[in-house]
Amino acid sequence: MRTKRMKMKEEAQISSSSMENISVRKYVEVRSKEDGFLGSYFVAKVVARVGKERLKVEYTTLVSEEDENKRLREVVLARDVRPCPPIIEVAEFHELQKVDAYDREGWWVGRVIGRVGGGDENYFVHFDSTGDKLVYSGSMLRVHQEWENGIWVPSERRG
Repeated sequence: MRTKRMKMKEEAQISSSSMENISVRKYVEVRSKEDGFLGSYFVAKVVARVGKERLKVEYTTLVSEEDENKRLREVVLARDVRPCPPIIEVAEFHELQKVDAYDREGWWVGRVIGRVGGGDENYFVHFDSTGDKLVYSGSMLRVHQEWENGIWVPSERRG
């Protein structure tokens, strides 16, 4: 029983700290919970606050199933929302570096496993979540960062 209370308290703290960094009209990233999209993040603009722990968002690239001319809007939990990460400029990505790849209109976490053709700016990226190995240009990749305690923490190169 005590463990359950502690977990609920931690989740409430996460939700409230998420809400402190998020304001209406700001762009954010929303974590997907849909099958086939788990772990990916999609850019959206906060439209409104809905209660203490929810936000109404409008996605920048996803459209409504009812009307493909309208952007998708939905209410999401604050704990599934984070600010957009700052851009970290890099000349190149390194083998085994954790990255986010832009694909299917969202950001997916993967790891660089090599370069295509040696000198090009194309990289093989492996995704643990799916087992896929795909090729991306460097312009479609960004340094992976984690949103921890209200600050962005870049993943470190491992190898």
